Amino acid sequence: MTTTALRICPLCEATCGLTLTIDDGRVTGARGDKDDVFSKGFICPKGASFAELDNDPDRLTRPLVRRNGELTEATWDEAFAAVAEGLGGVISQHGGASVGVYLGNPNAHTVAGALYTPVVVRALGTRQVFSASTLDQMPKHVALGYMFGSPVAFTVPDLDRTDYLVIIGANPVVSNGSLATAADFPGKLRALRKRGGRLTVIDPARTRTAEMADRHIAPRPGTDAALLMAVVHVLFDEGLVDLGAVAEHVNGVDEVRELAAGFAPEDVAAYCGVAADDIRGLAREIANAPTAAVYGRIGTSTVEFGTLGSWLVDVVNTLTGNLDRPGGAMFPLSPVAPAPRPPKAGRGFATGRWHSRVSGYPEALSELPAAALAEEIDTPGDGQIKAMITIAGNPVLSAPDGDRLDRALDGLDFMLSVDPYLNETTRHADVILPPPPPSRSAHFDVALNNLAVRNNARYSPPALPLDGRPDEAEILSRIALILYGVGYDGDPKLVDDQVIAATLAKETGDPTSPVAGRAVEELTAMLIDGPGYERRLDMMLRLGPYGDWFGARPDGLTLTRLKAAPHGIDYGPLQPRLLEVLRTPSGRVELAPPQLVSEVGRLRESLGRRDDRFMLIGRRHLRSNNSWMHNLPALAGGTNRCTLRIHPDDAAELGLTDTAVIKGPGGELLAPVEVSDGMRRGVVSLPHGWGHDRGGTRLGFAAGQPGGNVNQLNDGNHLDPLSGTAVLNGIPVDIAPVG
Repeated sequence: MTTTALRICPLCEATCGLTLTIDDGRVTGARGDKDDVFSKGFICPKGASFAELDNDPDRLTRPLVRRNGELTEATWDEAFAAVAEGLGGVISQHGGASVGVYLGNPNAHTVAGALYTPVVVRALGTRQVFSASTLDQMPKHVALGYMFGSPVAFTVPDLDRTDYLVIIGANPVVSNGSLATAADFPGKLRALRKRGGRLTVIDPARTRTAEMADRHIAPRPGTDAALLMAVVHVLFDEGLVDLGAVAEHVNGVDEVRELAAGFAPEDVAAYCGVAADDIRGLAREIANAPTAAVYGRIGTSTVEFGTLGSWLVDVVNTLTGNLDRPGGAMFPLSPVAPAPRPPKAGRGFATGRWHSRVSGYPEALSELPAAALAEEIDTPGDGQIKAMITIAGNPVLSAPDGDRLDRALDGLDFMLSVDPYLNETTRHADVILPPPPPSRSAHFDVALNNLAVRNNARYSPPALPLDGRPDEAEILSRIALILYGVGYDGDPKLVDDQVIAATLAKETGDPTSPVAGRAVEELTAMLIDGPGYERRLDMMLRLGPYGDWFGARPDGLTLTRLKAAPHGIDYGPLQPRLLEVLRTPSGRVELAPPQLVSEVGRLRESLGRRDDRFMLIGRRHLRSNNSWMHNLPALAGGTNRCTLRIHPDDAAELGLTDTAVIKGPGGELLAPVEVSDGMRRGVVSLPHGWGHDRGGTRLGFAAGQPGGNVNQLNDGNHLDPLSGTAVLNGIPVDIAPVG
């Protein structure tokens, strides 16, 4: 019997609506949901491969437990008992602080990753927390925290209404967007051009996004901060600064003017590799456009001055009057954000509340740099990591110096992985607990709604039943029960009940909350009757900006109402809401935070620095997402290959024909050569997430075309000091023909 089911795609940040075809209890196809309020039928090759991913024969369906040195299948009770014994032994001897946690990128795309991983970390009481954030977007968090007082006060480009869009260090035509949740990003760029708007792309490579642009500027990798500071210089120098409606809420304009004085376009042109006239023209176009938005992404984040570059993106948006206005850079309103409160000053934001044990790296957003994970495991002494929990992560391929981490994981006393695959990282685990495939999981974008370019709410119940296995929420809840001393055979409902009680107690005690003064028991009784994650989502929606506030606003949002709208609910375009998000102690935007002002001096000193070696940058693939989608034959075609992309003149000078050897600070690798005149001379590109050539995995298709692990060229010693983010772009490398 053939049926269909609706499902929000969990494979990238675009969050497109899908219509799944189901035959005899199995997903057999996926197409775009034309009635989805957010994506309106758009689908990319990753979404179209949903059925193949869901049915991947290499996905684990039963737990694996290490017995006599070998990972073998076990029952769920046996696996949870092994977790209790293994973690319990380490914690009783060394304490919960000796357990490290690594959270991979997919946690941002699941209900369980958003709601239950924090419970596990709190139960451990550890500060040894690492994630993909310090390989990706942590500079943006830190910049937002210092400017607005909240590290999650995301500014996103108002794509549907802007007149002039600047994209720096991003390729959203291929990536589908990142830190800007926008289904059909290519269509939105075409619509911009159709309505008479302009697009400028700043990227060392002529990407597919750059090919759509009116103007493509190709700087030297890693120089984005200097380029943007020169734009700021021009804005002041030519009298183009106009803060518009937010002027009375901004501190630090004069300080930024002084900082930019030493960054005239003529002073940075040689360093950036961009003509001074091009920089001046860019500044004038942004300032003179009716509306404009500057959007920076991973190429701006994962460089030496990543936090400065992320900050300067919003400095330019602010100085040109494009912060918090339609057509500019705006703040989304998630349906699970707190209900609006009266404007007030906040506690602000700080990093370095603690430091890593070995290298002394400062904490950021309660995390330590992923690049420090190996040394925290393999360096003896007080506070050494003795056990690890990895959840949906593969840092052996994703983090710098994966070979060292590979060796370090072998030395742990115990390792637990919650992951559907036996991959390059989880092969070291003593227990692997596999969550069900996405068709058997509910979906709500807890994190990504904070980044949506149009306000909406959408929920997908499981398309297929669990078939006897626990869902990921239950898996993580049982781990939490073990850590809290209840035991894995306790009722997982206890975890949700505790979170619900604590949240409602806080809300009812807050005089500015829409449920202030009400009884917790009354509110708890009103929640939906369903799994614990649904009860928690119902609570969050009811307390949110569109919520029913537990009956105080009868037409408001509840999970029951959201379920009754299977294609989602559209809450319209983004609206100005700066005062709602500000949480700085001053209650104003801090345009010149002291931490960033200090870093500008280091940027100025770098202007005279040159390296004549090739500069390595990353590359996104439309048919790939980090390290975990290389096992699908449907996504193996087209440009989804691990090649060294290089300008033809550079290849000719080096005598490169078919294969090159690339040597970086951390090691060397071989890669097939792909000549492309879209590359800036002196710049080469390798994609991220490859290197499936280690033994002991069950990734049959990926192992057949393993590619090279670009992060093995990186020794992990070079970080953006403000955020702890590894420098993954703009790495100097030496290149030669094989032999």
